[in-house]
Amino acid sequence: MTTTPIRITATAPVPNGELHVGHLAGPYVAADVLRRFLRADGRPVRMSSGIDQHHTAVRLCALVQGRKAEEVADGYGESITVDLQRAGVEFDALLHPDREPGYRTHVQDLLARLHADGTVVARSRLLPYCRPCERWLHGVLVTGGCPYCGATSGGNVCRSCARPNDCGDLLRPLCVLCGTPADLRQYRRLYLPLEAHRDALLDHWAATPMAPRLAVLCEQLARDGLAEVAVSHPADWGVEVTAPGFEEQRVDSRFEAVAAHLLAEDGQPDGVLQFFGFDHAHLRLALLPALLLHLGRPVPVGHQVNEAYRFLGRRMSTGQRHAVWALDALTEGGSDALRRHVLSQRPVGRPTDFTLEGLDGSRQVLEEEWNPWLVRLFADLREDCHGSVPDTAPGGAGWAHLCERLSVTAAELRVAYRPESFDPRRAVALLDEAVRLVGEFQLVNAYERDRADDQSRHRAALVAQLAVARALAAWAWPVMPEGATRLARALGDRPGAPITPDTLTPPLPGTRPTPPTGPVFGF
Repeated sequence: MTTTPIRITATAPVPNGELHVGHLAGPYVAADVLRRFLRADGRPVRMSSGIDQHHTAVRLCALVQGRKAEEVADGYGESITVDLQRAGVEFDALLHPDREPGYRTHVQDLLARLHADGTVVARSRLLPYCRPCERWLHGVLVTGGCPYCGATSGGNVCRSCARPNDCGDLLRPLCVLCGTPADLRQYRRLYLPLEAHRDALLDHWAATPMAPRLAVLCEQLARDGLAEVAVSHPADWGVEVTAPGFEEQRVDSRFEAVAAHLLAEDGQPDGVLQFFGFDHAHLRLALLPALLLHLGRPVPVGHQVNEAYRFLGRRMSTGQRHAVWALDALTEGGSDALRRHVLSQRPVGRPTDFTLEGLDGSRQVLEEEWNPWLVRLFADLREDCHGSVPDTAPGGAGWAHLCERLSVTAAELRVAYRPESFDPRRAVALLDEAVRLVGEFQLVNAYERDRADDQSRHRAALVAQLAVARALAAWAWPVMPEGATRLARALGDRPGAPITPDTLTPPLPGTRPTPPTGPVFGF
């Protein structure tokens, strides 16, 4: 087993509203699943992200609500952090820019260094301007047609095709605030010409495994000429540019993402696995690796990309307040049910649709299949074995066959969890199948309890089920850590054991399980 440190990164959420289940179904829960699997496996792993505090969506939200951008970023940033914790998503480092000592200086120094060595250059380009609002339009402050696919797009990047734009090349640009058609005026900004990094990027793309959707995007970018990406813009919100002649501008949040990535490196030469939505692909596949390669830093070695998670036929959007909020869903279903649901519907390769009925269905699986089996098991142990594990080998009708099938399940779970073949949808299906199998085993062997003069077969079947419960506490921990932790502790184990067939062993004889007073999984 390799001990190379692995760093998992997940796209920084924008604090222009509450966390929604589309965020959880995208990078965050899936990244946490991989982190938990690797940690249980004994691999050194760190998971990091941050709060995209200076995104133009924060400024737009502040303008719409008549608030200060700082208030918007701080309030929603805190609620996002809390909701991620409620969902069981645990980061080793979650960067809040205004709370990080030296963050602004770090960003400014990096931009100044790249400007001084000619990597970042000044360019005069057309930029939309709103006369009624007296405001330059960039990022989400402007909307128009994507110059590549024609879909409605904000500035900087198209969420449909993931191609970058320069705001001034949008078709029929409009001010988002007042709807006025924008003027196009010359404006001088700082740019990163990616074409200068073509050879390095092409080599990186060729050497990095990626999904066909990403590979095709890279081919399109290379074919059409790599973009010049603006790394500064006219604004009063964000990190101030210190380069002479540009002091009135602010650093673009995409460049901040690169700076934050470097800040979180912590000097470790680890392999980086990125989790992000397709609309962030240009940043993650082009801008970030171009600068990392230029600076001689390790580049990402793998990507996990998701498509849109929709609600009522439209992709969820914080800015448009079209979403199912994570707090509401967690309150309704609990973290186990919500995590299981969004992982089973993970939008990989195609968009998927969230429904409240679907979430309720996931909760019912836990209430009608997972928990009833455990309730009966612990009740039988209490009533027939005085609440302690019998000193007998696991057995029962069909145990050898069940043990064989569950050993295969453990091997298949490892395939579904590992980075090279990561598929949490498959992991959920395997876990549900394991519970159905042991539930059937329990029902078939329940008649052993009626033997008048020999309870040995009944006790052996109970010990067999305790072995399965112990294994499932480990196997389900990456997917449903809250319930798996309850189950592990009820059996006297520490949470987060390795996902292997070896965990299919019962607790020691004499162990007295302490099941929770409520449900094990869900609530």
